[in-house]
Amino acid sequence: AINVLERTNGLTLCFQDWNVTWYTAHPDLTQCFQHTVLVWFPCFYLWVCAPFYCLYLRFYDNGRISLSSLCCAKTIFVSTCLSCLMVFCPVLLVCFGFLKLPMTSILTEIHCLQILAVLLIHLERLRGFRSSVFLFLFWTLAVICSLVPLRANIQAIIDEVCAFPVYPTINPCPVEDASFLSKVLFWWYGRLAVKGYRSPLQAEDLWSLREEDTSEKIICDLEKEWAKQWTKVWIKMLCFLPQTRQESALNGAQALGYKLSEQTQLLRKLHKEQISGFCLLRTLAKNFGPYFLTGTLCLVIQDAFMFSIPQVLSLLLGFVRDEDAPLWKGYLFAFLMFLLSCLQSLFNHQYMYACFTVGMRVKTAVMGLVYRKSLVINSAARRTCTVGEIVNLVSADTQKLMDFVVYFNAVWVAPIEIALCLFFLWQRLGPSALAGIATVILIFPLNGFIAKMRSKLQVQMKYMDGRIKLMNEILSGIKILKFYAWENAFRERVLGYREKELNALKKVLSCTPLCLQIAFAMFGVYVLIDEKHVLDAQKVFVSMALINILKAPLSQLPFAMSTTMQVSSKYLNAYVFIFLKKLLKITLFFFYIDGVVIDNGTFSWSKDSTPCLRRINVKVQRGSLVAVVGHVGSGKSSLLSAMLGEMEKKSGHITVSGSVAYVPQQAWIQNATLKDNILFGRERKDSWYQKVLEACALLPDLEILPARDATEIGEKGLNLSGGQKQRASLARAVYRKADVYLLDDPLSAVDAHVGQHIFEKVIGPNGVLKNKTRVLVTHGLSFLPQADLILVMEDGEITEMGSYAELLSRKNTFADFVKAFSVSERKESATNRGNGDMGSASIQTMEAISDTEQEQDQEEVGRLTQADKAHTGRVKLEMYVEYFRTIGLAFIIPVIFLYAFQQAASLAYNYWLSLWADDPVVNGTQVGTDLKLGVFGALGFAQGIAIFGTTVAISLGGIIASRHLHLDLLNNVLHSPMSFFESTPSGNLLNRFSKEIDAIDCMIPDGLKMMLGYMFKLLEVCIIVLMATPFAGVIILPLTLLYAFIQSFYVATSCQLRRLESVSRSPIYTHFNETVQGAGVIRAFGEQSRFILLANSRVDHNQTSYFPRFVATRWLAVNLEFLGNLLVLAAAILSVMGRATLSPGIVGLAVSHSLQVTGILSWIVRAWTDVENNIVSVERVKEYAETTKEAPWAIEDSPLPSDWPKSGSIGFQEYGLQYRRGLDWALKEISLSVNEREKVGIVGRTGAGKSSLALGIFRILEAAKGKIFIDGINIAEIGLHELRSRITIIPQDPVLFSGSLRMNLDPFDGYTDEEVWRALELARLKNFVSGLPDKLNHECSEGGENLSLGQRQLVCLARALLRKTKILVLDEATAAVDLETDNLIQSTIRTQFEDCTVLTIAHRLNTIMDYTRVIVMDRGHITEMDSPTNLISQRGQFYQMCREAGLV
Repeated sequence: AINVLERTNGLTLCFQDWNVTWYTAHPDLTQCFQHTVLVWFPCFYLWVCAPFYCLYLRFYDNGRISLSSLCCAKTIFVSTCLSCLMVFCPVLLVCFGFLKLPMTSILTEIHCLQILAVLLIHLERLRGFRSSVFLFLFWTLAVICSLVPLRANIQAIIDEVCAFPVYPTINPCPVEDASFLSKVLFWWYGRLAVKGYRSPLQAEDLWSLREEDTSEKIICDLEKEWAKQWTKVWIKMLCFLPQTRQESALNGAQALGYKLSEQTQLLRKLHKEQISGFCLLRTLAKNFGPYFLTGTLCLVIQDAFMFSIPQVLSLLLGFVRDEDAPLWKGYLFAFLMFLLSCLQSLFNHQYMYACFTVGMRVKTAVMGLVYRKSLVINSAARRTCTVGEIVNLVSADTQKLMDFVVYFNAVWVAPIEIALCLFFLWQRLGPSALAGIATVILIFPLNGFIAKMRSKLQVQMKYMDGRIKLMNEILSGIKILKFYAWENAFRERVLGYREKELNALKKVLSCTPLCLQIAFAMFGVYVLIDEKHVLDAQKVFVSMALINILKAPLSQLPFAMSTTMQVSSKYLNAYVFIFLKKLLKITLFFFYIDGVVIDNGTFSWSKDSTPCLRRINVKVQRGSLVAVVGHVGSGKSSLLSAMLGEMEKKSGHITVSGSVAYVPQQAWIQNATLKDNILFGRERKDSWYQKVLEACALLPDLEILPARDATEIGEKGLNLSGGQKQRASLARAVYRKADVYLLDDPLSAVDAHVGQHIFEKVIGPNGVLKNKTRVLVTHGLSFLPQADLILVMEDGEITEMGSYAELLSRKNTFADFVKAFSVSERKESATNRGNGDMGSASIQTMEAISDTEQEQDQEEVGRLTQADKAHTGRVKLEMYVEYFRTIGLAFIIPVIFLYAFQQAASLAYNYWLSLWADDPVVNGTQVGTDLKLGVFGALGFAQGIAIFGTTVAISLGGIIASRHLHLDLLNNVLHSPMSFFESTPSGNLLNRFSKEIDAIDCMIPDGLKMMLGYMFKLLEVCIIVLMATPFAGVIILPLTLLYAFIQSFYVATSCQLRRLESVSRSPIYTHFNETVQGAGVIRAFGEQSRFILLANSRVDHNQTSYFPRFVATRWLAVNLEFLGNLLVLAAAILSVMGRATLSPGIVGLAVSHSLQVTGILSWIVRAWTDVENNIVSVERVKEYAETTKEAPWAIEDSPLPSDWPKSGSIGFQEYGLQYRRGLDWALKEISLSVNEREKVGIVGRTGAGKSSLALGIFRILEAAKGKIFIDGINIAEIGLHELRSRITIIPQDPVLFSGSLRMNLDPFDGYTDEEVWRALELARLKNFVSGLPDKLNHECSEGGENLSLGQRQLVCLARALLRKTKILVLDEATAAVDLETDNLIQSTIRTQFEDCTVLTIAHRLNTIMDYTRVIVMDRGHITEMDSPTNLISQRGQFYQMCREAGLV
C-alpha cells in the first residue's frame, strides 16, 4: 500500500508541481509534463484521427492536382531534412548533453509523425483537396504545445550563458577564425593594416599570440622532447655498462682494462655528440619539423609552377610565330601564364609564412632555454659566459637562427633547381647547354670558396660579442668610470673592438658571390659549333626565362651555405651555453634535527680548479646562530656559497634542512619598487610587512623616499645608499619566513648604531629570526658573544670552532685577535644597549616632502626609470638625411651613376638579344653572328663589373655610416650624467649597441642595395614593355597607382610594428641582465619559476609585434605580385592582339621581362620597407643625441696649473644639492672650509647627506646653488676630467672590470710595473697577487667575481695609492674587510696620505677618532663640527653615536 501511495505521489509531482507552476515568480510546467503530455497530445490527435480522415478522403474525390517541379523539389527537400533530423539530431543532442538517451526514442517518434503528415498532404493532392482543416488543426496544436518547451529551453540557455565567468577581453589572432581563402591570400591581416594606416598602432592594438606560439607551450613541448632525447643517450650508456661488467668478470684484469678503455671511448663519443649540437638540433627538428615540412611541400609545388611558366611562354611565342594559329589559343596561353604566376606566388608565400613562423618559434625556444640555463649554471660556467655574451646570444644570434630557418631549404633545393634548369636548357639548346653546366660547375667551387671565406671571416661576430660584453660592464660600472675619469680609456677599448669588427665586415662584404655569363657561354657555343644553329625568339627567351630562374638558386646557395656555417658557430654558442655545467644539487630535508650539516666537505669553484674549501666539518643546530669570522679571502663567503650549492663539491656530504633565505655581501636589488624588492613575489601581509620594515630600520628611509615604499629603485639600487641597499636585501630575506638564513656580512654597509639595531631586532637572540637557523658572516666582534657557535676560517679551512667563551679560553689565534681589537669594538652593558637611545636615534629622518608632492600620484612621484618609447608615424626625412650625410655626397653620386650604368648595360644587353632573335635566316644561317656575340658578351661583362662595383660601394658606404653612428652613440652615452643611467634601463642601451647597430651594419646597406637594384630593373622592364606595346601604358598607370596605394598602407603599419618590436625587445635584455646578476639570490629563494614566467611574458610581448610584421610582408607580397601578374596578363594579351605587327623577338622580350615584374615589385617594397624599418635603428640610435649631457670633460685654454691642486684645501660656499628636480634638498646651505693636509671624518644617520658631499666634490651631481673651491679655484669652471683625474675616491661599492689586474689598476698605462707592485704591497695585496700564476696579468672576471669583496676593496685602495692625489675621499671604503685589515688600511692611509687632505665617510667611528675634525650631518645640514675630543665633551649628537658604538 505504501509503495502504491509513493508511486501515486511521484506521478502527481511529475505532472503537477504547484511550487513550479503556481507558487513562483516565474511559472512553468514540469519537465515531465513538457516531455510527455505536450509532445504526445498533437501526436495522439493525428494518429487517432488519421484513419477516419483517410476514410473520408476515400469517398470524396475532387479530381487530381498535377505535381509541379516546385512541389517535387519541396517534397524531396523536406523529406531529406526530416531524415537527417531523425538520424543526426538525437545523436548530437545526446553528445552535447542537451538530451538524455531515453528521450531520443520520443524524438524518433515525432519525426515519424511528421513524415505521416507529409504523406497525408500528398494524399490530399491526389484527391483534389487544396486546403485541409484536419492538418491545420494538427500543425496549430503542434506549434502551441512546442511553445512552452521552447520558452523553457531559451531561458535555460540564457541562464547558462549568464553563469559563465567574465574573462578579460583579449585581441585574438584573426587567423584562427579565417576562412581558407583568407588564409591563402592573407586577407585576415587587412584590418590591422587599415587600422595602422588610419592612426599609428599601439601595443594594445596588436593580436595576442596563438597558444602554439607562446613561450609556455613551446618550451614545455621542447623540454618533453629534450627529456626523451637524453633518455636515449643514457639508455645507450646503460645498455653498454652491464656488458662491460660481465665480460670484465669473465676475462679478468686485462679484459677489464680493455673494456674500460672502450667504455671511455663510448663516453667520449657521446660527449662529442652532445657538444657537436646534434642532440639539440634533433630536439628542435622533432618539435618544429612537421610544420616546417608543410612549408617545404609548398616550396616544391611552387617550383613546379615556376618551371611550368617557361613552357607556356614557349607555346605563346610559337603562337605568335604561327600566323595561322587560331586566336583563342593565344588568349588561352596568356591566361594560363597568368594563372600559373598567381599560383606560384601563393605557394611561395605560404612557404615563407611557414618558415618565418618556425623561425619565430625557434627564436622563442632558444631564448627560453638560454634564460632557464642562466638561472641554473654554476659560477665556473658563469665566468666562461658573461652577461654581455648572453645578451648578444639572445639578440643578434637568435636573429641569425631565424635567417637560417628561412634559407635552410635553399641548401638542398637550389641544386635541384639548378639541375632542372640545365635539363630544360639541354632540351632547348642541346649539347650547347653543357657550356652552361661547365659555367655552373666553375661557379660552384668559386662560390663555395667565397662562402667558406665569409664563414671564416665571421670573427666579426667574436668582436661584436667582445664589444657588447665590454659595453655591459661599462654600463654596470659607469659611476666608477666617472669617479676616476676613465671614460676615454674604456671608450678606446670599445672603439678597438669596433674597428676590428668593421674590418672583418669589410672583408666579408668584399667576398661577393660570382654570377658569370651563363647566357653568353651557352648562346656562344650554340652558334659557334654549327652555322646552321639559329637563335630564334622561342629559343632565346625561353632560355632566358630559364636562366633568370637559374640566377635565384645560384645567388641563394652561397648565402644559404654562409648562413648555415655562420649559424653553426652561433648555434654551438647557444648549445655550449645550454650545456654548461649545472649547479651542484644539495640535499634538502624538511624534517631534520640539524639546520645545516657538512661532513668532510671539499669544494672548489670549478671542476678543474684547486679546492678553496678543505676538510669542512660543520653541524649547525636548528634555531641556532652561527658566526663565521676570518681575514679577507679566508673563505667565509665561499662557505655560504657551498651551503647554497653554488660550488663544485669534490668530496663529502652537505645537507640543508628546510627553505633557505640568502643575503649576499653585495646586495642585489631589482629595478622595481622598494615594496616589490622586499615582498619578492610573496603576498603582502601588512602587520608582518611593517614589523620587517621596523626591524630592518627601513621606516626612516620611507620618509626620505619620494613615494615611500612605492618609489622605484634603479638598476642595481642606483638611487639607494649602500646601507639602504643592504637593509632592503635583508628585509627581503626576513619577510620570506624561511627555515635557514645565510647572511653574508649584511651589517658591514650600515652605520654602527643601525647595525646594532638590526642585530638586536633581527639576527640576535631576541630578534624576529630568533627561532630560525642563522649563519652570519661578520667582522663585528661585538656580535660574537651572542652567537651559539663561532667558526674561525683561515685559508679555506675551519681552524677553530666553539662558543665565544670556549674560543677565548683556548687562547689561540682567535683569542689573540679579540684581545687586540676588542678595544675599538667594546660595547656597553646590556642595560645601556637596551635603554632606547638607539631606537630614538634610528628614527631621525629627513625633512618631509612638500605638500605639492604629497598631492601627486604616488606612483608618478616614485617612478625613476623611463620605459623605451616608440615613435609614431613614418620615419622622418631627417633620419635619411642624417644617414646619407654620414656617408657623404661624394660617395653617393658615383653609386647612383654606377646603378644607372649597370641598368643601361642590362637594357642594351637584352634589346640586343631581341634584335638578334629577329634577325632573318638566310640559307639556314644568320649573318654577322661573331659580331653579335662579341657585342652581347661585352655588354654582359660591363653589366657584371657594374654590379660588383655597386655592391662593394654600397657596402663600404654603409660601413662609413655605421662607424660614425656608433661613435656618436658611444660619445652621447658616455657624456650623459649619472641621472641618465639611473632613469634608463641598461637593456635599452644594450639594445642600441647590439641589435640596432647590427641593423645599421648589415640590414640598411643590404636593403639599399636591393631597393636601388630592383627600382632600376623595374624602370628597364617598363621601358621594354612600352617599347613593345605602347598601349600597355594604359595598364601600367593604374597598376602604379594601386601599387602606391597598397604600399602606403603597408609601410605605415610595418614601420610602427618595427618600432614596437624594438621597444618591446629592450625589457628582455634588461630582465636577462638583471637575472644573470642576481641568479644566486633567485636560486636561494626558489623564485626561478616566477622569473621564468616574467621572461616568458616579455618574450611573448616582443613576439606579438614581430608576428604581424612578417605577416604584413606576406600580405604585401601577395597583393603586389597579383598586380605584377596583371601586367604579365596585359603584356601577353596585347602581344596576342598585335601579333600581326609585332615581331616574335620583341614579344619574347616584353613577356619574359613582364614575368619578372611580380618578383621585382615584391622585392622593391620589401627592400624599401626593410630600409624604412631599419632606418628606425638610426632614429633610435640618434635619440640619445638630444638627452641632457654633463659638463665638458676638458676646457680648451684652461688656466688650470698642471700641478693643481697643490695644497688640497676645499671650501664650500652656501652649497646646495638636489638629486632630481622636485625632490627635497640633499644638502642645504653647506658652508665649510677644509684646510690642506687636514683629516676630516664625516658621520651621520642614513640619508643625512654624507655621500652627497662626495658626489658634489666630484660633480657627479651639479650644484643646485652655491660653489665649491679647491685651492681657490671654482670647480664648476673647469673640465670634469680635469677635476676628477686630480682627486681620488675609494668608493663604497668596489667595481672591477673584466681584463687584467693591471688594467684595473692603471687603464691608461701611466705607471711602471714597480710603481704598481709598490701600490699592491701597501694595499696588502702583494702576497696574494704574487701567488697568482699570471701575476699582474691575472684575468679578472666580469665584475671581479673571482676575487672576494674584501680583495676588491683592497684593489680600489691600490688604485688610490697609485694615483696619490692631494685630495682623497673614502666613502665607507673599509666596510667589507675584517678589523685587522681595516686597521692595516687605516695605518696605510695615515702614512701614505699624510701630506694629503682626507675626507672619510665613516661607519666605524673608531677609524676617525684621531682625525683633526669630525663633521656630523643630519637632514642635509652640518649640525656639529669640531675635533672628536671636543665633540665628545659637548655631549651632542656625535657623543650619542660614540656611546652607541661603545667608544665612550
